[in-house]
Amino acid sequence: MNRVSYLLIALIVFTAPNITSAQSASTAASVNIPPAEESQILKNTEAFVRELFAWGADFKVKTGPLAPSPSAYFYTVPIEVTVNGQTDKGTVFVSKDGKTFLRGEMFDIASNPFADNLAKLHTEGNPTVGPADARVTVVIFSDFQCPHCRELAGILATVIPEYPQVRFIYKDFPLTQIHPWAESAAIGARCAFMQSPKAYAPLQEQIFAEQDLLSAENIWEKLISYAQHAGLNPDAFKACMSSPEAKAAVDANHHEGEALSITSTPTVFVNGHPLIGGDKPTLEQYIKYELSSAASATPPSRH
Repeated sequence: MNRVSYLLIALIVFTAPNITSAQSASTAASVNIPPAEESQILKNTEAFVRELFAWGADFKVKTGPLAPSPSAYFYTVPIEVTVNGQTDKGTVFVSKDGKTFLRGEMFDIASNPFADNLAKLHTEGNPTVGPADARVTVVIFSDFQCPHCRELAGILATVIPEYPQVRFIYKDFPLTQIHPWAESAAIGARCAFMQSPKAYAPLQEQIFAEQDLLSAENIWEKLISYAQHAGLNPDAFKACMSSPEAKAAVDANHHEGEALSITSTPTVFVNGHPLIGGDKPTLEQYIKYELSSAASATPPSRH
């Protein structure tokens, strides 16, 4: 974890995906406040966070613009901090009188706290297991070079058969800064899916099974071998790997993950409810809760 990430965890800004619908929607809006007053609030906020976390002159801090928050008494204040060429972002809240600073998450309890996540999750056109009309959907953002993602794949192999009424959707989020062959693997898996949706699962399984043997130097050769083993046309697979379409699909998933404030893999969403890491007990807890909620929301049949 880099130095900026530690700082923002301390600040408790975006230590998890954005799950506050009113908050995230508000950051795109503006507030009706005189420019001089807004400037003073932002200046005071920057001075306060610098003192609170000992951010000296080597830290570049940018605040604002002010936006509405779920509370009528607070503004949302975006914060961007850069040090040693690394940048991260988050939000805090400052009272409208400029006297109170609040860090963490703020919710409108009259709204679905995961509505914003659900609005940003695009489920079509991705590898899927389970019924299309499922009342519970699990979306998995994964990185083929991530050891924890490999662990989650093993967990899902046992969980998915236990919940045939749930839809599981796979999305790519390669962490290219630390995983040099993850994007190539994602493109290869996407090409397998594009050629034959049934080929995605065996390709995914082989990539994770041989994760420790893969490298930036051999990944293409290995992917072609996996594709042939899955019964795919090798020439069509190679052409896909070199074409822009598969990469564009991987990039679209990555951009979606960024919009959801994903910073680590695996990150899972169960009906919009985020789960970082995807341990089995918590994953099943969320699935069972959503299944129960869906059942109670179903109107009784009439005879």
